Amino acid sequence: MPHPHRHSILSSLVLVLAACSAEPGDARDGDAAAQPEAPVLQKAAEAFAIEAHGSFDEPWAMAFVPGTRVLLITERPGTIAGIDTATGRRFAVTGAPKVDYGGQGGLGDIAFLPWDSASTLRPRTIYLSWAETGQGDTRGAAVGQGKLVCTPGGDCAIEGLRVIWRQAPKVSGRGHYSHRLAFSPDGKYLFVASGERQKMAPAQDLDNTLGKILRLDLEGKPAPDNPFAGKAGARPEIWSYGHRNVLGLKFDAQGRLWDLEHGPAGGDELNLVEPGQNYGWPVVSNGDHYNGTAIPRHATRPEFTAPAISWNPVIAPGDFLFSSSPLFPGWDGQAVIAGLKSEGLVRVRIDGTRAVELARYDFGKRLRSVIQAPDGALWVIEDGKSGRLLRLTPR
Repeated sequence: MPHPHRHSILSSLVLVLAACSAEPGDARDGDAAAQPEAPVLQKAAEAFAIEAHGSFDEPWAMAFVPGTRVLLITERPGTIAGIDTATGRRFAVTGAPKVDYGGQGGLGDIAFLPWDSASTLRPRTIYLSWAETGQGDTRGAAVGQGKLVCTPGGDCAIEGLRVIWRQAPKVSGRGHYSHRLAFSPDGKYLFVASGERQKMAPAQDLDNTLGKILRLDLEGKPAPDNPFAGKAGARPEIWSYGHRNVLGLKFDAQGRLWDLEHGPAGGDELNLVEPGQNYGWPVVSNGDHYNGTAIPRHATRPEFTAPAISWNPVIAPGDFLFSSSPLFPGWDGQAVIAGLKSEGLVRVRIDGTRAVELARYDFGKRLRSVIQAPDGALWVIEDGKSGRLLRLTPR
């Protein structure tokens, strides 16, 4: 029979060896906050009361009409669906733009001016993003502004939609459009995530808008005090650069901007986005190329801004939010991420400029987007041809 003291020593040795043989990546190379313990893993049905509210055709983004419980959902083939979450009534929204559908392209994000929150369904300014066709075999992201006009108890239409910004240049391929939208807390500026369109190198060049986050006024013009305004050879709308494929763009309660982006084979990132900073793609990454070619890690090139946290294996984020829900008081200020490859929600605590993963909730389905309703409930939508819309409250 083993001596109990010897068993204690062996147990301690096992723990030490396990720590030393951990997966290479964030905590060991100094690019992200060391995680003090493994995140909690839980089945979604154990953590949430889940209500299903129908399915949608390749949903991509969601937004509540300000001041209402009406939820609008963009569907990538080019349509917008509406649902009154108070009654369950579904309705059509006409006036969506013509999109270049295919690959990762199609209809994208949807957003409303944050202060436009009167309680009636009067006309509201609406912003949309999408992939559009260019000359020859080229495409690019676009952002448009229009008015959402609804009839009481009836359908809605987008009127006067006009393009206010276009990705430049348009290039071949149908990937990495990004085109996420976020308004600054003061309501003066529109931030647009512009992916590098799988072309990599342009993300490091300031003479184009690929692989950048852009800061515009509400009419789509470059904000006058952007970090590269007036610099020869630089686009004046650029706020930050060196990005890959940004699928989440949000401000936290402190007014700081964060992005959530896909890495290559490994290295998904949550970044604190600051003006003029270079986030390193494709020079550095905490992942490697899909063919196995190594990419230098962030720790090797400190001149580039490192992520607050990165993931290897990837979570393949769809979108995220910063929780302020009274229904989940222990989550206040934490990032809640909809995961595609990870097939669930990932909950992350922000520690200053770093972050640590706290929990994962397994849905067994790719999640495209997550949003917080006016009553504090979380709504998530699954990815794909028949993506279900789900309302989550604490169990």
